[in-house]
Amino acid sequence: MKVPASAAEAYPRRWAALGILLLAAFMNLVDLSIVNVALPSMQRDMGATSAQIEWVAAIYVLAFALGLLPFGRLGDRVGRKRMFLLGVTMFTLFSLACGLAPTIGSLIAARLLQGIGGAMMIPQVLALAQVMFPPKERAVAFSLFGLSAGLASVAGPLAGGLLINADLLGLDWRPIFLVNLPIGFAAIVAAGLVVPATEANPELRNDWGGMLIAGISIFLLVFPLIEGHAYGWPGWAFLMIGFATIGFAIFFFYERARARKRASELLPIALLANKNFLLGSVMTVVFFSGVSGFFMVLALFLQNGFDFTPLQSGLTTTPFPIGVLFASAVSGRLGLRWSRQRIAIGAICLMAGMIFLRSVIGRTGDAVDHWDLVLPLLICGFGLGVGISPMFQTVLSGVPSRDAGSGAGALQSFQQIGSAIGIAIVGQIFFSALAHRLAGETDRHAAYVDSLEAALLYEVLAFLIVASLVLFLKAPPAGALPGGPQAPRPLKTVVAEI
Repeated sequence: MKVPASAAEAYPRRWAALGILLLAAFMNLVDLSIVNVALPSMQRDMGATSAQIEWVAAIYVLAFALGLLPFGRLGDRVGRKRMFLLGVTMFTLFSLACGLAPTIGSLIAARLLQGIGGAMMIPQVLALAQVMFPPKERAVAFSLFGLSAGLASVAGPLAGGLLINADLLGLDWRPIFLVNLPIGFAAIVAAGLVVPATEANPELRNDWGGMLIAGISIFLLVFPLIEGHAYGWPGWAFLMIGFATIGFAIFFFYERARARKRASELLPIALLANKNFLLGSVMTVVFFSGVSGFFMVLALFLQNGFDFTPLQSGLTTTPFPIGVLFASAVSGRLGLRWSRQRIAIGAICLMAGMIFLRSVIGRTGDAVDHWDLVLPLLICGFGLGVGISPMFQTVLSGVPSRDAGSGAGALQSFQQIGSAIGIAIVGQIFFSALAHRLAGETDRHAAYVDSLEAALLYEVLAFLIVASLVLFLKAPPAGALPGGPQAPRPLKTVVAEI
């Protein structure tokens, strides 16, 4: 069955379809973080060097970031359901290849192809949500996507810790990949039956030049952000970032020239010229630079600084997804109401939670009491749950259905770039402070406390910037909701229908 042409004629099985899409998206998003917990076990098992084991994580992020924009546009062209199914199939098969990899080289190659599969399916999730749901219900749909993204950011380390600790069938780290098989195959079968087909747009041609320029530019930006710290931030890293900036400028002018010729564009110039889309994309970069960097240094603080096991570390962070869950349920019922205010409140809650956490960490001695972290992490999770749904909605509200895949792919590319930037900046602050403290013969526990305090200053600044940028963001037009503001259906009603 195809998506109705009119948003008023909503797809009848849209909530079940969304559940399937979110299941696949959750599997992919968990995979972005679950590997980090298993890297030490992989290195011991395969005798890998530090550089090789780092690339197990980095190659996935790089392939994923590079593929989001072109595969989002390709979904617009050939059909989003078809691209989604191809992506889930590829992701699942190469999860099996990762779990069975005999050498570190084959594992890195499988992770590369797994990342490409993830990039194929993820842009289609938001794009399909855009066209399956009438405007008055998109708030709940987007809040559920925000919920899955927030939960995945913490579920990865927790799931990794559980699977490694269980050592299923003596397979050590391999079940973190093999667990994707039943989930992936279930998603493929269910999506084939329930997810609607969307109209293909064969008149859209592949913008090979745009793909090349965008791919090179994203690579020039993301690669040094991933690898710069490992090499001590040499001159070539900053040179690549500078060339990336030039590449993005060239991309803009190239796409504008194609628009004037009425040729197909990888990223429609109407989006690039849309101030709300551009400002929202900048906010997305800054927002996710804070989220991703935070979880990396917190895990290092708990595991390396205070000898928490991966499982203990994951359990300590559980107040965060609880906060996300509660806030997403509330946020989904508000529709597009007060979207800018909710983004600002979410950012302010995250900022306040980080200040609170920094205060708690500063009082830590030779042991960390996980109960002390419950309230600040709960506040941070609440902030993420409040802010993420209206942010995605506001940024994508002006994207026409024809370009939904391209817009969603672009937004999620910015999200991944933000994650890479955050990991680079927060990691640099944390590791530099840690090296300085340890070189000065500071006690190990005190050194980790001081380093996390320093890193959390960036988190506070990042969310302050997001809250400030909201002042310049335009709210979605009243026309986005047919007939003016309407109350979205309660989340419990939606869940019952699924």
